[in-house]
Amino acid sequence: MTVQFRDVTLRDGLQLAGKNLSTERKVRLVRELLRLGVEHIEVGSMARPDLVPTMADSLDVVAALSDDEIERAWLWVATPRHVEKALHSGARRFQYCFSASDSHNRANIGRDTETSIAAMPYAVAAARSVGGRIQLCIATAFTCPFEGVVPIERFERILDDPRTEGASDVVVADTLGQAHPDEVERRIALASRRRPELGIVFHGHDTWGLGVANAVAAVRGGATVLDGALAGLGGCPFAPGASGNTATEDLAFALRPEWVTPRTFAQLVALGEDVSALLDEPNRSRARDGARSRAHAFEWVIDD
Repeated sequence: MTVQFRDVTLRDGLQLAGKNLSTERKVRLVRELLRLGVEHIEVGSMARPDLVPTMADSLDVVAALSDDEIERAWLWVATPRHVEKALHSGARRFQYCFSASDSHNRANIGRDTETSIAAMPYAVAAARSVGGRIQLCIATAFTCPFEGVVPIERFERILDDPRTEGASDVVVADTLGQAHPDEVERRIALASRRRPELGIVFHGHDTWGLGVANAVAAVRGGATVLDGALAGLGGCPFAPGASGNTATEDLAFALRPEWVTPRTFAQLVALGEDVSALLDEPNRSRARDGARSRAHAFEWVIDD
C-alpha cells in the first residue's frame, strides 16, 4: 500500500513553541515541503489567537498560497463558523476536529463532544458549498489526559454517527502519544471496516518513543496518510503530558515513499534543523541524529 505524508509543523508543531515563524517563512516552508514531495501540509488553525498565538496568521498563510498549493493545504477547524470564515481567505481543505472524550473537548474547544458532532453537518455543508473537502478528526482517540483510556466503543460510536457523513477522510489522533502498535492497528482497522468510503489518516505523537512503530502499525491497519512534524515539534496546550509529534524525518526514513531518496531526505533534515533553530526548540528527530553521524559508508548519512 502506498502511504502519503502530511506535515503538520505549521499547526501542531507550533502550538507549544515559545517563538513563532513569520508569515513569509511559513509560506516558504509550505513550498519547500511540497517541492520535496510531501503530499499534504497542515498550514494552520482557526483556534483563538489569544489562546494559541502562533496560529494568529493562519488565514494570511492561506491567502498567500496559489490555487495548486491550496489543494494540498489543510486548516484545523472546530466549528462551522471557522469553516465559513476561512472560506473567504481561499481555504478549501478543512480538518474538523473534536475529541472522543468530553473532558478534553471542553478543555480544547469549550464544549462537549456531542455539541461538536451535532454541528458537523453544518461544517460539511459550508465546505461543500465551494467544492471543498472536510475531514472528520477524532482527537484523543486512544487516551485522554483527564479520563485515561478511551473505550473503543466510544470511538466506534463516533464512526457510526450519521452526522459525521460527508467527510472525505477520518483522522485518528493519538493526541498524547500513549497508544501502542497493537491498539493503533486495531482502531485503524476498525475505522477502515466501519467507514470504507473514507481515507484514513493517522496522527501520532512520540511521547513514549513509539511514534514510528505506531505509524507502521497504522499503515498495516489501513491508514493511507501519516501526519508528522519537522524535528518532532509539537504538542497540545490543552493536553497535559502531550509531547512532540512523530518527526516527519523519522517517518520518511522508516516508510520511504517514492519521493524520499537520500538526497531529499538530507534536504528534509536541513529543513527541520532550520525550523527548530529559528524557534529555539530542540530537534527530537532520531533519524536526524543518524543522518549527522560519522557512519559515512551508509548512503543516508549526510556528508557535507
